[in-house]
Amino acid sequence: MKNINKALLAIGAGFFALSSFTMNGRITPSLKLNAPADTATVVLAADAKPVLISDKFGFAEGPTVDKKGNLFVTDMPNDKIFKYDIDGNLSVWMEHAHRPNGMFMDKKGNLIVCSEEKNQLLSISPKQEVTVLLNDYQGHMFNAPNDVYIHKNGGMYITDPLFARDFWTRKKTSDLDGDKVYYLPKGASQAIPVVSDMKKPNGVVGTPDGKYLYVGDYYGKTYKYKIEKDGTLSEKTLFADQPSDGMTLDNMGNVYLTSRGVNVYSPQGKLINKISVPAPATTNVCFAGKNKDVLFITTSKALYSLQTKVKGVE
Repeated sequence: MKNINKALLAIGAGFFALSSFTMNGRITPSLKLNAPADTATVVLAADAKPVLISDKFGFAEGPTVDKKGNLFVTDMPNDKIFKYDIDGNLSVWMEHAHRPNGMFMDKKGNLIVCSEEKNQLLSISPKQEVTVLLNDYQGHMFNAPNDVYIHKNGGMYITDPLFARDFWTRKKTSDLDGDKVYYLPKGASQAIPVVSDMKKPNGVVGTPDGKYLYVGDYYGKTYKYKIEKDGTLSEKTLFADQPSDGMTLDNMGNVYLTSRGVNVYSPQGKLINKISVPAPATTNVCFAGKNKDVLFITTSKALYSLQTKVKGVE
């Protein structure tokens, strides 16, 4: 009998070590933020649904966040960058924004912008001063820089698929030998091709430790790469059997892929959640807000927000 009691006490101790009491006396699991996500409830509350912020965009894209949690979003057809601040105010942050598409905020608060006006990579300061970071590749015009991710070492990964635009004055065929992903080392003026075997490389994001990069093929699947010290990529592995436009990560290592709605994958590539959005297609995602725990989702015409139980890492 003593042995049975000891066993029961041991089981009880283990249960209470994994749980905590709320103020009303109920027992709830204690979550470790760095533990692998295995179930959808770790990411979202059961009744969580996207909330419409605005559906007045020409084409919403490129969400990125500053240190305070303010969100910035592009509208390429209308040639604007919008700001959605932590108090819930949506406003035009910049007019005549050089046909912006994907963006990423650097450590100094500059917006790194994929510009489709002249197919360049730009840096736009908080005072809206514009600097051209990349104008071409070895004298050849880029297809159309689409999305960008900044590695912790300051280097940048840029996807460059050819999607012809009606407003282009240039010819609507490529000046390059294919659609690629480029790497721009910190301080460099020329980019280096690092992925050359995708149909339309599109979404791109890396892990906070700087070890891995995810790249989505718009007409294919999503892959994971190891990042080498010189910024080149190796060990290409299939991560998800779906394409992706924009993508992001949370602080548990889960990967959020956009296409039809938002699909959430664990770090091991297991689909753990499907977020339905009332739109034909989703274009991008980003965590923002004061606590970086609100997922913002862009579609062709709209911007949505979704409260989560995790936080972003951008």
